[in-house]
Amino acid sequence: MAKIKPFEVRWTPAEVDAVLDRVRAYPWPVTPEVPDGWAYGCDATWLKSLCAYWTGRYDWRAAVADLNRFPQFTARIEDFDIHFLHVVGEAGGKRPLIVTHGWPGSHYEFWQAIEKLAFPSRFGGDPADAFDVVVPSLPGFGFSSKPTSPIGQRATARLFNTLMTEVLGYPTYLAQGGDWGAVVTSWLARDFPVHARAIHLNMLVFRPPGPPQGEAEIAWAARQEAAGAQMGAYMRLQVSRPQSIAWMGAGNPVGQAAWIAEQFHDWSDLSAKSIDEAFPQDRLLTNIMIYVMTGSFTTGAWYYRGLVEEGGLGFEPGHRLEVPTAFANFPGEPLYEGPPRSFAERAYNIVRWTDMPRGGHFAAMEEPDLFVEDVRAWAREV
Repeated sequence: MAKIKPFEVRWTPAEVDAVLDRVRAYPWPVTPEVPDGWAYGCDATWLKSLCAYWTGRYDWRAAVADLNRFPQFTARIEDFDIHFLHVVGEAGGKRPLIVTHGWPGSHYEFWQAIEKLAFPSRFGGDPADAFDVVVPSLPGFGFSSKPTSPIGQRATARLFNTLMTEVLGYPTYLAQGGDWGAVVTSWLARDFPVHARAIHLNMLVFRPPGPPQGEAEIAWAARQEAAGAQMGAYMRLQVSRPQSIAWMGAGNPVGQAAWIAEQFHDWSDLSAKSIDEAFPQDRLLTNIMIYVMTGSFTTGAWYYRGLVEEGGLGFEPGHRLEVPTAFANFPGEPLYEGPPRSFAERAYNIVRWTDMPRGGHFAAMEEPDLFVEDVRAWAREV
């Protein structure tokens, strides 16, 4: 069994000052004078405001204290030191839930949901809804160790199943994920159905064999293609030439922040609020700092190439994921819009489908209460 080691985030003043000095010295490029500054990438006026806050008001020491709020550890699994939070809640070891993040998020995505999932009675909820919450950092992300070459999501699922069963000793568990976390979670159910007994997703990733069927599916596929053409350049680059973005981002915290923030803007539900209302600057900067301070901007981009090198998301013809699956369909998801249920049910055993009133790609950050409520309801059913 892998040895579990307590972990604590430690950033020194010298390390942080070096980052902030680079932010202050950033040579701002010319930007187009257009009505919508986000149409060409990260908006210049907004980014300058974020950087001014970063260098003048962002309390990085408070951020470190916040990152150390929950019990966290590392465990050596295969060739990786996997970083993870393990919050033993009111379930007392009887109801484990692994929650997996994606890109450009981090384990910090779930900060507003973890305590509510683990200790519902603290928030007026039912203790019977409590979980033991496990939140790992993907290999190559945050405080997990870095690969020497791209690793994919199926291999990550193998690592995380070992974490849950052999390291933490849970014979069975529930699993939740969005973005890459949805891919990892789907592979947990595909490859380890004896252990991952039910899954909850806020992005559907596996595809059934054959083309879309019927008007609704064909229209959805057309919208997906159009959205990918408009907003999918990041993925084409990171899948094909991830080191190119690494060369541009290394030693450039402003560039990293712009690349990350662009996705938070484009993928979120901003129909009724601004990006600053959806993601307060302190929270967004803490997520960015996790990338900057750990050097995981590079290996985070590699993770996309890992998908290709593992063979993509295809199943053998006619295969369907039979582990009970819940889908939380957040409507403000412009790039990865949820498919029609008929399409999803040919790939997954859908036992619960919730059309959410609001929220987008970063569900647990944007709408933590809706996220928690749906995860609790799903777990009661399974």
